[in-house]
Amino acid sequence: MRSLSYVQRSVLEFSGSLFPRALCLGDADNDSLNELVLGDTSGKLHIYKDEQSAPWLTRCCSGMLTCVGVGDVCNKGKNFVIAVSAEGWFYLFDLTSKLETPGDLFLGEEQKATYTQHLPANTKLALISDIDGDGLCELVLGYTDRVVRAFRWESPPDADLASGQLVALKKWLLEGQVDSLSVNPGIDGTPELMVSQPGCGYAVLRCTWKEESSLGLEGAAAAETREASARDVIIHQTSGRIHNKNVSTHLIGSIKNGPDGGSKEPGLFALCTLDGTLKLMQGSDRLLWSVQVDHQLFALEKLDVTGNGQEEVVACAWDGQTYIIDHKRMVLRFQVEENVSAFCAGQ
Repeated sequence: MRSLSYVQRSVLEFSGSLFPRALCLGDADNDSLNELVLGDTSGKLHIYKDEQSAPWLTRCCSGMLTCVGVGDVCNKGKNFVIAVSAEGWFYLFDLTSKLETPGDLFLGEEQKATYTQHLPANTKLALISDIDGDGLCELVLGYTDRVVRAFRWESPPDADLASGQLVALKKWLLEGQVDSLSVNPGIDGTPELMVSQPGCGYAVLRCTWKEESSLGLEGAAAAETREASARDVIIHQTSGRIHNKNVSTHLIGSIKNGPDGGSKEPGLFALCTLDGTLKLMQGSDRLLWSVQVDHQLFALEKLDVTGNGQEEVVACAWDGQTYIIDHKRMVLRFQVEENVSAFCAGQ
């Protein structure tokens, strides 16, 4: 294990606090360059561009923002910025038109979201991805009550965003707390929706999209519906001895293993736990490596650090200790000078 010290760094102007999943990197304004998107507990959404220390744009939302994201959630061929509050408010921002107006429009109509919708409260996680293999993105939200919900944007053809809405597709109930949402390709290349489970476990959620109109029925029909829902949650426990079956677990999927050669093997995914366990897996039954560290890991990302087409696993601990591990189990680490409340990685 080698230790590094990064001398070059950027410090951004931010005063406030944020939840662990209220930070992400993505092309927020569709200029082919990534921006840093940050939502705080006071309801403000900040977007940092280039190496500017001050926010490029700030938008105001209502409530505590618990998660943010960037992606084509509306399937319009461009990215949107989303923010979700603990109270259940979903905010959608189209920042494409702001390309030529950096940092100067903060008042009046400019601060309003392009679209808002009230969803179930207590959201803690958000994922924008194609989870059913139809080529269209869905929105997946994770909740503090062990529930995961999938939504799809629906609107009339060629209509503006005000005419659309998020429509619920499915609801899953997990046995343990969900701390991560991710997508990983299966053997046939189709995406699999994965969620973390305590004790270095995970679950694959089947995206059947069956009509659940019988949820309101009582008796045998309701019991049958619950049983069918349970079949759509496939629990996996990774190999090896787990000291604490209730330890918080995070995962990240679709880790690149070099240039795509058309292999029919399952995708790579990684898991980490709060008690310092790190694992790289290929499919449910192949453990590529396992690493144990003496720090409390709370965030897991992937990043092609060396530029060779393989994405390394990046894990961060609450005390700022950060690990970068490649596919051959070579470990680099560096120390952030202060405690960390949120962590993300990207270009």
